[in-house]
Amino acid sequence: MPVKNRFAELLPEITAWRRDFHEHPELLYEVHRTAGIVAAKLREFGCDEVVEGIGRTGVVGVIRGKANGSGRVIGLRADMDALPIIEATGSAHASKVPGKMHACGHDGHTAMLLGAAKYLAETRNFDGTAVVIFQPAEEGGAGGRAMCEDGLMERFGIQEVYGMHNMPGLPLGSFAIREGAFFAATDTFLIRLEGKGGHAAKPHETVDTTVVAAQLVTALQTIASRNHDPVKNLVVSVTSFRTESQAFNVIPQHVELKGTVRTMDPATREMAETRIKALVTGVAGAFGATAQVEYMRGYPVMVNSPEQTEFAAGVARRVAGDCRPAPLIMGGEDFAYMLEERPGAYILVGNGDTAQVHHPEYDFDDDAIPAGCSWWAGIVEERMPAG
Repeated sequence: MPVKNRFAELLPEITAWRRDFHEHPELLYEVHRTAGIVAAKLREFGCDEVVEGIGRTGVVGVIRGKANGSGRVIGLRADMDALPIIEATGSAHASKVPGKMHACGHDGHTAMLLGAAKYLAETRNFDGTAVVIFQPAEEGGAGGRAMCEDGLMERFGIQEVYGMHNMPGLPLGSFAIREGAFFAATDTFLIRLEGKGGHAAKPHETVDTTVVAAQLVTALQTIASRNHDPVKNLVVSVTSFRTESQAFNVIPQHVELKGTVRTMDPATREMAETRIKALVTGVAGAFGATAQVEYMRGYPVMVNSPEQTEFAAGVARRVAGDCRPAPLIMGGEDFAYMLEERPGAYILVGNGDTAQVHHPEYDFDDDAIPAGCSWWAGIVEERMPAG
């Protein structure tokens, strides 16, 4: 089952949808225009059911096959939201919304799933039900969790769920996947230090929070280097260091640190949180300062199910001729919430030699569309074969 000819025919139309989404990026749950277009097109395609407002602004379409003897229901998910980045591509279809751009390719994901939905609604060459899921707020808003909490899986009877993301650096239209833990859990921390401010010429009369914070930045690195098994995966990064004073001659009373923790298993996640809290309390106390730590759990580890991963890889090989092993990725992905609810798999499709995602010069390569659409269609037709 190579790339389907129908998607080569549909490529100009799907490309036009994608570039329209790119020109009009929307953030988090405020994807009203995008969701409205998606819902209208699903109705135009003849989907059996179109439901809006799942997970606030998510859209779900139901497409029933020619038969339903299998009783299977397969979910296919794409994300719709953009990022708060100023675009620097200079393309003719660049963002028309200041300070917002599709820098992660969700415009491409949405367009590809729409293309697959159009094809599946035309052909219905499967035995079962396909549920196409268009999700808001992947970029930090946990839209996947919101849709699940709204009863997505139960309401539509979804038994398995599949997702896809483009990957710059992977050859255009090729695929990569891995079984088990794939994308990391993404936690954040906020540390507030309080000492005793004063004149920089009299440091002995102060409790210098800048010094305390500098010690903490170094100490926190020992969690990965000295508390963690080096053959496993852990990232602890301090990403913000802010004092309340910008003067040359003032020792500040307060300092604030922010950072992120990325882990691949629950035990490491627990250890990192425990050690951060212990180090912050101990180091601050040793200098005579006090500290407050807010540790915020983010997206969980995204885990691909073994059976569904093997199946998804097989479909990819039949589309592209190959499906290579994917590396562990320390970025987060809120498709993890859907995979906690149902077995399924998440795959990468090559975006070729482009800027990396979340970069101002990134753009989705439209020539990846036929491969992506063919994979979506193959998931449905091969998992629920007609006859």
